[in-house]
Amino acid sequence: MKKLLSAALAFVLLFSLAASPAFAADTKKMKIAFCTWAGYAPLFIAKENGYFTEQGYDVDLIIIEDESTYGAAFVSNSIQGLGQVLDRDIIQYDAGAPEQYVCTMDCSTGGDGLVATAEIQTMDDLAGKTVALDKSATSYFFFLQALADSNITEDQINIVEMGNDEAGEAFLAGRVDAAVTWEPALSNCSDREGGHILVSSADYPKAIIDVLTVSSTFAEKNPEVYDVLYSCWCKAVDFLNENFEEGCAIMAAGLDLEAEEVMDECTGITFYNAEMNEAFNNLDTEDNIYDIAQLAANFWVEKGYMKSTDLKGFFPTLALD
Repeated sequence: MKKLLSAALAFVLLFSLAASPAFAADTKKMKIAFCTWAGYAPLFIAKENGYFTEQGYDVDLIIIEDESTYGAAFVSNSIQGLGQVLDRDIIQYDAGAPEQYVCTMDCSTGGDGLVATAEIQTMDDLAGKTVALDKSATSYFFFLQALADSNITEDQINIVEMGNDEAGEAFLAGRVDAAVTWEPALSNCSDREGGHILVSSADYPKAIIDVLTVSSTFAEKNPEVYDVLYSCWCKAVDFLNENFEEGCAIMAAGLDLEAEEVMDECTGITFYNAEMNEAFNNLDTEDNIYDIAQLAANFWVEKGYMKSTDLKGFFPTLALD
């Protein structure tokens, strides 16, 4: 009798699981990649709270630190979604990655910046100085926007190319006069005598924007994916805003960081909810997502990193002519 009852219970359990969205036959699997950065981490909230599952999606969130592999991962279908900085996305799109915009995730509002020595108090003071930065990354785009508001030009500065982490370390070690970097070097810049933040992304809040993109190849077969990812992202941001400590704990576990680290990072991040996305995606809004993307495209074409400024295919959900 016990065996029959156990068998019956097992059958009921199996049937209920099979009927649930998580185990439905038409559950759609996808992988979304991003690096270790709190700006992308609300996706862990969406997964933990079952938002993807509710939409019939089984989403695997994977950490890939090397952004140079993202475009190839889209092409090989190793990933179907990506959280990354906007201007890097359009470079990949221009190079042939089947990548399309879904929504804006966040913008850096103090999480990135230019640190400098005591004698450098304005951008003009960088003339003749050595600055460490990554010319192949958004940090270069941010730096040149800040430089455009000065009275000097790039060729008056000695730029040493290195990654953001390395740039911060080089500054703290006294090997360069200034550096474009991020946390923790940004907050720790005063560990070097006279070290201070000269300018940060809080001064240029739309210079560093993170967006969620999807593979156009995947979207052709699953056209609802734009709405699915967008709604899940917005629900996750709402949860974070309403349950900050719990949300940060979920994000920290996903990123394999301490909750305090994530909460500290979040102080320099503005997460975009549905209302903010609606306004930013409105082409009638000044400095909307398309305008910012075109600004970046013009910049990278001029620098030789892109061939074309045509981004219409990258924004399938915007009402472009």
